[in-house]
Amino acid sequence: MKVFGRWMPVLGLAACLATAGCKKEEPAAARPEPTSPAEPTPSGTKAPENTPPPPEPAAPAGQPANAGAGAPEDAGAAPAPTPSGSQAGQAEDPKGREWTASRMDIKRSGQAPVTLREVRAARNEGFDRVVFQFDGDQVPGYHVEYVDKPVIKCGSGDPTELAGQGWLQVRIQPAQAHADGKATVTERERKPALPVLAELEQTCDFEGEVTWVLGVQHPNKYRVMELHGPTRLVVDVQH
Repeated sequence: MKVFGRWMPVLGLAACLATAGCKKEEPAAARPEPTSPAEPTPSGTKAPENTPPPPEPAAPAGQPANAGAGAPEDAGAAPAPTPSGSQAGQAEDPKGREWTASRMDIKRSGQAPVTLREVRAARNEGFDRVVFQFDGDQVPGYHVEYVDKPVIKCGSGDPTELAGQGWLQVRIQPAQAHADGKATVTERERKPALPVLAELEQTCDFEGEVTWVLGVQHPNKYRVMELHGPTRLVVDVQH
């Protein structure tokens, strides 16, 4: 009995270990806290960068800031047209911008004669230019065409010699080249020695008509423009 009693605690411990209730609960291992997934970045979207905008491109070398501005009517290309209205040095006659060798006839009746105050000529790039400047606001009518020799003076009917191989006649009316009995343009015969323009001569100032004839080296194409501020009639002859 003693033997049996001595082994009872041992047998009781073995029976306890065989059951789940007798086992000691082990501490749980430290587990990381769950984290929420990062927000996805939309496709094609980049984070904004503090990058300054690129500088404005500089103007090409040699190009002035006011490139494209119209040149003076006596010293360069024809002035550019404006969308509306009239401005100094700009053409208003759309027909006058076409180069031609045919006759050009613009009639304006019912207005008082304008006075021719100045005639000047200058060389331009690709053409020679003659400018007739008037008093008043309205350009008079004009008839421009190449004529054959002899060139006749309207008052006397006498022929006059002009240099060149072509003679471009510019007849302006109603107009006059005198005021108070005196000529407003005193130099009525000129030899400007330009590339195509050899000679200029006034052949008429009579009864509301003023005529000038341009003696040119060759009967090249010409164009006519009306300008305002001051009032001018421009005749260009191609080189």
